[in-house]
Amino acid sequence: MTSTDLSPAPVDTPATASAPPAPRRGPGPALAAAMLGFAVITLDTSVVNVALPAIGSDIQTGLTGLQWVVDSYTLAFAALLLSSGALADRIGAGRAYAFGVVVFTLASAACGLAPGLPALLAARTVQGVAAAVMLPASLALVREAYGDPVRRARAVSLWAAGGTVAVALGPVAGGALTTAWSWRAIFFINLPLGLLAIALLTRVGRSPRRPAPLDLPGQLTAVVALAALTFAAIESDTRAWWALGIAVVFFAAFLVIEARRKHPMVPLGLFRDTTVVVAVTAGSANTVAFYGMVFVFGLFFQQVLGLSALGAGLMFLPMTGLLAGVNVLSARVAARYGARLPIVVGQVVSVAGLLALLVVDADTPKAAQALLLVPLALGCGFALPPLIASMLEAVPAERAGTAAGLLNAIRQTAGALAVAVFGSFAATGVAGALRTSLLISAGLLTLTTLASLRLPRRRRERP
Repeated sequence: MTSTDLSPAPVDTPATASAPPAPRRGPGPALAAAMLGFAVITLDTSVVNVALPAIGSDIQTGLTGLQWVVDSYTLAFAALLLSSGALADRIGAGRAYAFGVVVFTLASAACGLAPGLPALLAARTVQGVAAAVMLPASLALVREAYGDPVRRARAVSLWAAGGTVAVALGPVAGGALTTAWSWRAIFFINLPLGLLAIALLTRVGRSPRRPAPLDLPGQLTAVVALAALTFAAIESDTRAWWALGIAVVFFAAFLVIEARRKHPMVPLGLFRDTTVVVAVTAGSANTVAFYGMVFVFGLFFQQVLGLSALGAGLMFLPMTGLLAGVNVLSARVAARYGARLPIVVGQVVSVAGLLALLVVDADTPKAAQALLLVPLALGCGFALPPLIASMLEAVPAERAGTAAGLLNAIRQTAGALAVAVFGSFAATGVAGALRTSLLISAGLLTLTTLASLRLPRRRRERP
């Protein structure tokens, strides 16, 4: 099925689309701003994971509270991504992105100043809302700035590299700031980065506006379903079963609403395209494996090995330090051989890395543990950029914001559930949770690797 067969039909037409945007000054500032925003969003996740034990000690909360410190952000992020892509189309990617950066920066300051768990969770939720606005808008900015598919694929790989650099710096920076000062510093670091992103946006031309309608009933049912599902995964008492029932009911209502609306938040016709289905499922599995392992190993390094926050951050450095280069390499391989090769190879490497990590225990030399994490990072870094680029190529330009929001909403939901489920395993013992989490992640990636073989073979001519 080609991208022009998607249902429902695109919203904007020559008769209804807004006036053309002002001429741009070049794609560089748009790409730089988009990269920086993605980096800030990703930095926040990797920094927080390393600082969790210090947060728990300072504000007197247990593992359940720490899971919500991660998931209050991720859940708001995931749920609102579904409609924030349409918002980026509606008001223009540049305007949506600027709004998100400002709110994210202010919320980061509120996180750093939070006196206790309720205030921290509230500020983290606002951070998630702002990040949801920023992410699809940043990808839409990249698509607007680069018209050529090959150059756009390379730009997407650079955009992803911005996030992977933040992943590399996050654990070390978070550990250093937490050890030298306080966990609160991990949020204050976002302030200068937010100001720089705003400065870059002043050099980007106006984005076009498209009349993409907002789907409030769909958004409401999605938020309730995802919140209830996450609650069910984190809590262990009878309330979890009630929450799971609520999640099932509201998810069913969401599907009914989306199927009947003329302009749904999630056009279900997108899932008729094999590339879209593979991108969503494989992207989610990669997110579960990578961020789930960062969460569990962050606990393992500090609670089992007895390392400081800085020591735990340094353990992740070999894993994350090579990600940016692998992102760029994967784009080059995809440009020459097609997206399927790096997607499949990357996931195979990740599965092998996860299985190798099963030998890790408290007696394993620390250097060996750090090195054994490297294949997982290399595999995920090799597979993710062509997955994102493939999905953007599979949909029409006017659906770019919606498609980006959908892909990342499902990925972030998968990440939130990974933290919730793997964290629940850790409540009965971190070492046992580590092995169970590794096996689950390896099983999911094996399935999505097989699914990725259904992607079409495409060989692009070298420019």
